[in-house]
Formats: sequence, structure tokens, C-alpha cells
Amino acid sequence: MSAPVRLGLRANARQFALLVGLNALVGAMVGLERSVLPLVGKHDFGLRSSATILAFVVAFGAAKALTNLAAGDLAERVGRKRLLVAGWLVALPVPLLIAFAPSWWFIVAANLLLGVNQGLAWSMTVVMKIDLAGPRRRGLALGLNEAAGYLGVAASAFVTGALAASYAPRTVVWVGAAVIAAAGLLISLLAVRDTGRHVAFEQQAHGSAGLSRATLRAAFVRTSLRDPVLRACSQAGLVNNLNDALAWGLAPLYLAAHGASVRDIAVVAAAYPVIWGAGQLATGWLSDHTGRKPLIAAGMIVQAVALGLLVAGDGAFAPSLAAALLLGAGTAMVYPTLLAAVSDASQPRDRARIVGVYRFWRDFGFVLGALIAGIGADATSPQTAILIVALLTGASGLLVAATSWQPRPALRPAPFP
Repeated sequence: MSAPVRLGLRANARQFALLVGLNALVGAMVGLERSVLPLVGKHDFGLRSSATILAFVVAFGAAKALTNLAAGDLAERVGRKRLLVAGWLVALPVPLLIAFAPSWWFIVAANLLLGVNQGLAWSMTVVMKIDLAGPRRRGLALGLNEAAGYLGVAASAFVTGALAASYAPRTVVWVGAAVIAAAGLLISLLAVRDTGRHVAFEQQAHGSAGLSRATLRAAFVRTSLRDPVLRACSQAGLVNNLNDALAWGLAPLYLAAHGASVRDIAVVAAAYPVIWGAGQLATGWLSDHTGRKPLIAAGMIVQAVALGLLVAGDGAFAPSLAAALLLGAGTAMVYPTLLAAVSDASQPRDRARIVGVYRFWRDFGFVLGALIAGIGADATSPQTAILIVALLTGASGLLVAATSWQPRPALRPAPFP
């Protein structure tokens, strides 16, 4: 006979901790590229166009966004664990494509697969933690999840940047990717349990109002247009990832053009996700007590100020590092809080679809951000491209502040055997 189902972090501590550790590996997989891959495009393949170099970010963002959308619907049909395992299987060819790439477009293809990996694996760790945590500690749960993922990003970004000073950058990336993908697949296969029973348990507390499952189309329309809170969250998530695309793809080139060393670029590239990751340990918990809206609106404004500081510093190391720290702080305020707000506004049985639609719009920001950064930098200057994104970020925060925020109150499920 199976054990009784209970919601909460303490009741599910072992599985929750396992998923936290697994998400650190998911983050580390993408962090491998953050400090060195734009430089690989410039030095190994002789690329001169920022737009061409940032094509790998466009490919990653498009693949991840579309996979998020599909994963939310598939999770309700085939189960969370199966999609998690599939995500790691898709990652296995990535190191081979990077290692033996005869042209930059093989690197772009590798990032298509990496986007699918992130869309499946990260989405499922998010949804499974929401399933386990229940409504009372949702912000804290998502803070822990996103903190683990982005501390993984930061650690691998710093290590690859440091090793790239002594070894071939491409070698560092593909070897690390091979180790991480193999570990993630084995853990997912052997240790992770599906959380479908937890969803059914929580759904009981919502009564008959939640028994009708929304279609993917209905979830898309509601999240994108009809529900004001979900709409505000979707646009804020999209603009947030405009910043991340810029920090990932353009910032290393911007710093290198102003004479920064590979080590300096690695420090700046890692500082941003370190503060982002660690800060979410506090901001996710804080949003459970202060509400979601204040942190989201303020966080977007902080990010806009950080991008302005990056331009004002003109590529010097000290102001660039300060901008990275400030950008990380603003992102930490926003990232887990947006996910928690979206979950608040979702029925348990529709949650994976609603979260999938939100994550589609959020990660579509990678595509738009890379296009704005690449085309803007080629047509005008990197400074102009950064300022455009800063203005969009500030406007996004003001839009959230102007939105009427009425999240559904947390429900406490009755005991369920």
C-alpha cells in the first residue's frame, strides 16, 4: 500500500531536496556557456556580427519557450517524471555538437537542443516542487528552486571562465556538459518520483470549481490576455529575460571591446547569477508574507537602474561589476515571485499548463532580447541596445504597479489518505 499523500516542504523534504539539487545541475548545464561562448564565436569562428554571434541565444530562447508551452500540456498527459527524463536525454548530444562543430551553426544547433533540455527539465523541477509544497509555502519553495538553478548557472559560468584562461574554451564547455548531462539523467531515472498524486490531493480542496480542466488554448488565452494578473506576470517575465539575453550574449562582447580580460568577464558573468540565485532564498520567502506585486514592480525598476549603470560605466570593470550585482538583486526580487503569482492564480489541475504558458512568454524574452541586442549593437552601438532594454524594463515595472492585484487566497487541503 502506498504512503499517504501530504503537502508541504517538511512532509516531502527528501524528494524536494533531491529536486533542488537536480535543478542546480539543470542550471549548471546552461551556465557553462555564459562567460565564454560569445568569445568562442568571435575567436574560434571569426565572427564579427553581434547579431550572428547572438543567434545561439535566439535558438536557445525559441526552443525553450516553445518547449515550455508544450511541456505544460504534456505534463498533465504523460506525467512529470517522464518529461524530466526526456529533457536529459535531449541534452546528451549537446557536448558532441559543441566539441566537433565545424561551423558556428553547429553551436547554434546545440543550443536548440539545450533549449529543449531546459524547457523540459527546468519546467518539470518547477512544477514538481509546486506540487509538493502546497499553497502555504509556495514562494519559499520556488525561491529554493530558482536559487539552486541560478547558483548552478553562476558556479559553472565562473569555473568555465576561469578554466578558459588556461584551456581551450570549447573543450571546457563540452566536457562539463557531458558530465552534467549524464549525472542529471541518472538521478532523474533512479531517484525522482512523479508528483501526480499530490496534484489530485490538492485539487480536492478546490471543490467542483476546479474539476474541469482547461485546454491548452484556453490556458494560453487566459494567461496572455484575459486575466490581468497573469497578463502582467507574462509581460514582466518576457522583459526580465530581455535583460538575461543581453547579459548572456552582449555583455561579454561589450566588456571585451573595452579591454576586459577573460577572467574579468567571468567574474562579472558569474556575479549576476550569484546574487540572483542567492537572493531568491530571501525573496521567495518574503513574497509569501508581503505579497507578490510589490517585489515584482520594484525588482523591474532595480533592473532598469542596473542597465543604466552598465552604460554609464562605459565598460570599466568596477561599474560593470556593480551593475551585475544590482541586476542580480532586481532579478532575484522578480523571478520566483512571478512563478508564485502565476501558481496562485491557477487551479492545481491546470497549473502545469498555466505555468507553461507563462514560461513560454518569459523565455520568448531570450529571442527578443538577443534580436534587440544583436541588431541594435550592429546598427547603432552596444550602449544604445542596452539603453533600449533598460527603458523597456522600467516600463514593465510601472505596468505591474498599475495592475489591480487580487490573487486567490491560499487554501489548506483537508487530510487525504
